[in-house]
Amino acid sequence: MTTAAAIPAKDDRTAVQEYKIWQVIGASAAGTMIEWYDFYIFGSLAATVSPLFYPKGNDTLALIAYLSTFAVGFVVRPFGAVFFGRIGDLVGRKYAFLVTLLIMGGATAAIGFLPTFQTIGYAAPIILILIRVLQGLALGGEYGGAAVYVAEHVPDKKRGYYTSFIQITATLGLFVSLAVIFAVRNSMPKEQFTQWGWRVPFLLSILLVGMSLYIRLRMKESPIFTTLKSEGKTSTAPIRDSLGSARNWRVMLVALFGATAGQGVVWYTGQFYALFYLSSILKVNSQTAEQIVGGALLLGMPLFVVFGALSDRIGRKKLMMAGCLLAAIGYLPIYHQMQVAAGTGVIGVSSVKDPLTGQPKLTPITAEKDPAGKPVAAKEATAPNIPVLIGLVFIQLVFVTMVYGPIAAYLVEAFPAKIRYTSLSLPYHVGNGVFGGLLPVIGLSLCAGTGNIYAGLYYPIAVAGVTFIVGSIFLKETKDVRIWDELEAKRAN
Repeated sequence: MTTAAAIPAKDDRTAVQEYKIWQVIGASAAGTMIEWYDFYIFGSLAATVSPLFYPKGNDTLALIAYLSTFAVGFVVRPFGAVFFGRIGDLVGRKYAFLVTLLIMGGATAAIGFLPTFQTIGYAAPIILILIRVLQGLALGGEYGGAAVYVAEHVPDKKRGYYTSFIQITATLGLFVSLAVIFAVRNSMPKEQFTQWGWRVPFLLSILLVGMSLYIRLRMKESPIFTTLKSEGKTSTAPIRDSLGSARNWRVMLVALFGATAGQGVVWYTGQFYALFYLSSILKVNSQTAEQIVGGALLLGMPLFVVFGALSDRIGRKKLMMAGCLLAAIGYLPIYHQMQVAAGTGVIGVSSVKDPLTGQPKLTPITAEKDPAGKPVAAKEATAPNIPVLIGLVFIQLVFVTMVYGPIAAYLVEAFPAKIRYTSLSLPYHVGNGVFGGLLPVIGLSLCAGTGNIYAGLYYPIAVAGVTFIVGSIFLKETKDVRIWDELEAKRAN
């Protein structure tokens, strides 16, 4: 039998939760950052790696195919959320994200060893897709575990502040991926990087995962889950309890369409789409584009904590809705200014079919005409206004941090402890994996298909707008939720 001592007294709970809290956050954030690094290194190397794994003849088609493979990892994330969420609610938060770390690390290292299309033909893109599926499944289980693990350790009144350090890890993982690529690329001739140097960032995952695994093995289970388990109150069927309840379905759907869908497109527009847009549409050199986005990320990362902490004071809902609204209103003028700052004179993209493949080829064009009256293809930007471009991407990072900084705390507070891991992981990974993850390939495909360089923005504008409307009407404010109270109420009954 258990006693009432299993749950800390209210007067002592903050002290219990804040004891070594930074070690808990550090261990969780380090592993989660590495998983994001592993996941995003794939996208950060798109321009370099895509021609290596698909038939030669159309770089645009290869890029879209590669981005589609990139998107596969996002589409399967909800399945990983269900599978590992069930493990996290049954066995424990710690065990689930130990397994996801090993799967992600192994899959990423496998890309570093994978032969190219030239060596093994169509087996290369097929194996690449399978590896990407494993990465998506692993990440589907990772984020929910880390967010829940930290949230169940920290004081109620500082949950937005403390969980915001987990929110930094996604952007930090992207930043580290860009920094590693930059360092490796500049340590060797361009030909060597194209031939084999691109493998180094993937293989580095072996070392990073080993370090993180050592740290995570020393962590203890979250106090709330430990209490649930000691009293026999964990769910015996988390998937059924999550998906079999009409009330829980309503909360998940509101969380999806009123929070995470908009958050997903805002996150990927402000970081990944901005990177692809600079290099593929505006013809900014890929290394320069990486430096621009990397500089904006470095400036923007502290704002995750700022808005996470602010959500503890004024509420999660206000900040998330404001971020979605500002993004929906601001994207078109921001990207118009990016086009001006790039200085290449790009006004559209050609929709001419490649004579070799018959597929549309994305060629940025200017207003100039050649002697035959056809638009002149844009040349690579020779003098982009880098400070202005960093500033424009940074503004998008402000939108990202407003929406993403508070969202972990909101999701944890929205669902009961015994099915929290499973329930919050589903709307999060559908919103980010499907709505957000498909954004780069949808955006570039719309640009290629219409010839309009701004067409790719209509998708995130629409999703962010819908999220603002749904969230403003149906989303409940959760900042005053006390997650330990749920256990005390169950005991009283």
